[in-house]
Amino acid sequence: MEATNIIRDAVMRVTILRQTAADHPGLARAISDIKHFQARRFAGTYFDLLRSERFKPAALFFLEELYSEKDYSDRDSQFARIAGTLERLFPQQVVQTAVSLAQLHRLTEELDLAMAQHWMSNAEVPEVSRYVAAWRAVDRRPDRDRQLATVLEVGHELDRLTRAPGLRMMLKMMRGPANLAGLGSLQKFLESGFDTFAAMGRKGDGALYFLETVREREAGLINRLFDASVVACETELSQILGQPR
Repeated sequence: MEATNIIRDAVMRVTILRQTAADHPGLARAISDIKHFQARRFAGTYFDLLRSERFKPAALFFLEELYSEKDYSDRDSQFARIAGTLERLFPQQVVQTAVSLAQLHRLTEELDLAMAQHWMSNAEVPEVSRYVAAWRAVDRRPDRDRQLATVLEVGHELDRLTRAPGLRMMLKMMRGPANLAGLGSLQKFLESGFDTFAAMGRKGDGALYFLETVREREAGLINRLFDASVVACETELSQILGQPR
């Protein structure tokens, strides 16, 4: 039941973080601002992929499911209620993907909350400057690297699922039981991810190219946010945010 415990611990931590934000006026808004900024940044970093017929579905999937500002409380509550059922209902490959997703969500919420606490103290500063200042104040470089590694892990796991014989049919057959068990949001995530990566896989090594592109661009940005001059970071982020949609 290790997967069950990991998921429950992650959801419990996220719940505590959300309550912390709710208990402090302005903090929840700051977190929302951070998430909105990061979603816009992702869209700018991958504007070329979002315009590509081949990679647009994958870029949208990452933007909406991993880099989004949307509320994941529905999926979290499902995880918390039936984490044990997850291991009984889904194949092991799918369970591991759910574990990685829960761990990613926990780490992302921790980092966003830490960023928001510094974001609030620079209310009069332009958002790009606020973001760079908050990033450097929080620091936690190993956690930033781990966050990216977990994003890529989720992507690679979804790609591997597309190679499991009969799994797509199994996912389709599980739609009803999953909804009855209260796992509808997770089921939707898995089906969408499976179909997105399967479509790239039918066109050669599309999934590997996409994930390597994400790794290269995100790792490069992480390094520059820590090591480059403040002016250089602010200029780059401003250019990214100014990319055409």
